[in-house]
Amino acid sequence: MSELNLIPKAEIDRALAALNAPAERTALFATLCRINTLYMIARAGSGHVGSSFSCLDMVSWLYLNEMRRDGDGAPQDVFFSSKGHDVPALYTVLISLGLLPFDKIDTLRRLGGLPGHPDVSIPHIATNSGSLGMGISKAKGMLRADRLAGVDRRFYVMTGDGELQEGQIWESLQGAANANMDAITVIVDHNRIQSDHWVSNTSDLGDIETRFASFGWHVQRCDGHNQDAFATALEAARDASAPSVIIADTIKGRGVSFMEPGDLGDLELYGYHSGAPTAEDYERAVTELTARADTQLAGAGAEPLDTKNFARPPAGAAPDVERLIPAYADAIVAAGGRNPDLVALDADLVLDCGLIPFRETYPDRYIECGIAEMDMVGQAGGLALSGKLPVVHSFACFLTPRANEQVYTNASEHTKIIYAGSLAGLLPAGPGHSHQSVRDIALMSCVPGMTAFEPSSAAETAAALDWMVDQADGPCYLRLTSIPIALSYTPAAPSALQVGRGTRLRQGSDAAIFAYGPVMLSEAYAAAETLAAKEGIDCRVINMPWLNRIDADWLMTEVSDVPQVFTIDNHYRDGGQGGRIASAIAELGLSTTPRVTRFGLDELPVCGTNDEALRHHGLDRESLAGAIQQKLHT
Repeated sequence: MSELNLIPKAEIDRALAALNAPAERTALFATLCRINTLYMIARAGSGHVGSSFSCLDMVSWLYLNEMRRDGDGAPQDVFFSSKGHDVPALYTVLISLGLLPFDKIDTLRRLGGLPGHPDVSIPHIATNSGSLGMGISKAKGMLRADRLAGVDRRFYVMTGDGELQEGQIWESLQGAANANMDAITVIVDHNRIQSDHWVSNTSDLGDIETRFASFGWHVQRCDGHNQDAFATALEAARDASAPSVIIADTIKGRGVSFMEPGDLGDLELYGYHSGAPTAEDYERAVTELTARADTQLAGAGAEPLDTKNFARPPAGAAPDVERLIPAYADAIVAAGGRNPDLVALDADLVLDCGLIPFRETYPDRYIECGIAEMDMVGQAGGLALSGKLPVVHSFACFLTPRANEQVYTNASEHTKIIYAGSLAGLLPAGPGHSHQSVRDIALMSCVPGMTAFEPSSAAETAAALDWMVDQADGPCYLRLTSIPIALSYTPAAPSALQVGRGTRLRQGSDAAIFAYGPVMLSEAYAAAETLAAKEGIDCRVINMPWLNRIDADWLMTEVSDVPQVFTIDNHYRDGGQGGRIASAIAELGLSTTPRVTRFGLDELPVCGTNDEALRHHGLDRESLAGAIQQKLHT
C-alpha cells in the first residue's frame, strides 16, 4: 500500500455528532484516534503502536467525559502518561479535540514538531516522561503546589505495568497516602507485555492490588476497554478518601486483531511494541479499524467515514551500512565460550542490546532483570564479588545516570564489571531527549578505574569487547551506536588495541580532527573530504575510541605538527572527550601548542530525523566543514 489514511478534523466532528450515548461515542472516538495514530507513526517511521492502542479507550474517556474543563474549554484537571511510549495516542486525542493544531499530526518525531516522548514544550503536556518511574512523584509535587496556591485540580497518571518494576514507583506511594493525596488517581495500563515479552516472565510483580493497598491506596480493578466499567472505577476514585489506583486490564495493540497477542502463552518477542508497521500491516490495520468505525456509524444511521489519502513517504534506497549491535551479539557469544564466568545481565532490552544469541547459547548465564537498572547493577556487583564477570546491558541513557551510584560503589570494591550501553549519542533523534544519551561519557569517565571506549566499526566492536573481557583489569564502559550507519570512511582493520591510542583514517597537515564512533567519524571524514575538494584544506582525521584514556606520546605525534586541532563529540561538549584531549595537549609542553576547538552539544538534544538533529546542532558534515574552514582562516 503506497498511501496513508487520515481522518480530517471535520470528519471526526461529524462522526462524534452522530452518537449521543457516552460509551458508544467514546468507543467510536477511540477507533478514529487509532486510525490517526497509525497514520502518525507510519508517517514518522517509528513510534509505539502497541501501548498507544492499549490505553486509547481510557484516554478517550478521560478527555471526553471525566476531566473538568475551564472557561476556554481546556482541561482543568491534569492527565499525563508516566510511561511515555503512548504519547502518539495522547497527541491524536488532543489534535482531534482541537487542543493542538490539526496540522501537527504530520510532525511526529520531526524537528519543531511533536516529540517522540512527552515534552512540556507541547501544550497540554504536563511533564516530560520516557524515563520510567517518575510520574506519581511528579503528580505529588504538582498537588502540593496546588494546595499552597489554593487550586482545585485532579491528577490522572497513566503508568505501564512493566514500569512498576522501577523502584521509584514504590517509593512514591507511602508519602501520597500519608499526605491524604486523594486528588491523585493512578491508572495502570495492565496490558501484561513490556518491551520484550510478558511482564510475568520478566519480573513478576505478584499481587499488585494487595501491594498498592498495603501502602494505603484505594485500589480497584476493571476492564480498561469497557467504558462503563472504567467510568464506574473513576467515580469510586473521586469518592475515595485516599489516593487511588485503577488497575485496568487491557490488551496491547487493542483494536487491531493481529496486533493483539491473545492469551498468555509462548511469546518470544511482541512485534508491535516499537517501530512502524510494514505497508502490509498498515493496510490490514486501517481496513479493520475503518470497518469497525463504519459499523458504529451505520448503527447510528450515519454515513461511513470519508478519509483523506496521502502518499507514503519514500523509504529511500538502503545503502551499505555498518551494524554494531549484531557484531556485539556475535562477540559476546564468543567471549562467553572463552570465559565460563561471563554472565550477561539485561534490563528488558534483549533484542535491542543484541543478547538473543547469548541467551539461546548460555541460558543459565543470562539474567533478565526487568526495568530495574539499579537492581541490575547491584546484582552485577554481587556477582563480581563472587568471582564472576558480569556484563551489564541497557540503553546508555538509562544505565549510566540511573544506576551511577551503584556503578561507583562497584568500582570502589575494585572488581571488574563491563557495562554495555547501547543507543548511545544523539542518534536516533526520533525518540527525543529522554532516550538521547549525551552525558554518559562524563558520568562514566569519572568513575575510578573505569575505561570507556566507543567503537567505530563492527570489527572494532568485537576487538573492544575482547580487550575488556581478556585484558582489562578494571571496570569498562562500552558505548555502542545502535542505528545502522553508512560509513564515509573505510574502517582500519583493528590490530591489537593499545590503550589511549587511536588510528589515523586520513592524512593531512593543515589540522587534526579527532572523533569516535561511526556517526561522528563519518561526519568528520566527509567534512575533511569536502574541505580538501573545495578549499584545498587538508585535514587528518583520527579515530580515537578511548574516551577517557590518552597516551601522551601517541598524542604528541598526532598534534605536534599541526596548527589547529578539532574534536567532535557525540555528547555534550562539557564532559565529553574533547575537553580531555584539550587538557592533554596543554600538558604536552609543546613549544607551539595547537589551537583546540571542540564541537559537541551545548543544549538539550532536539527530536527530529537524524539529519535534522545533526544539522541543528552543527554536527553534520556541511556545518562542520564550514566551521572548521572559518576557524582555520581566523
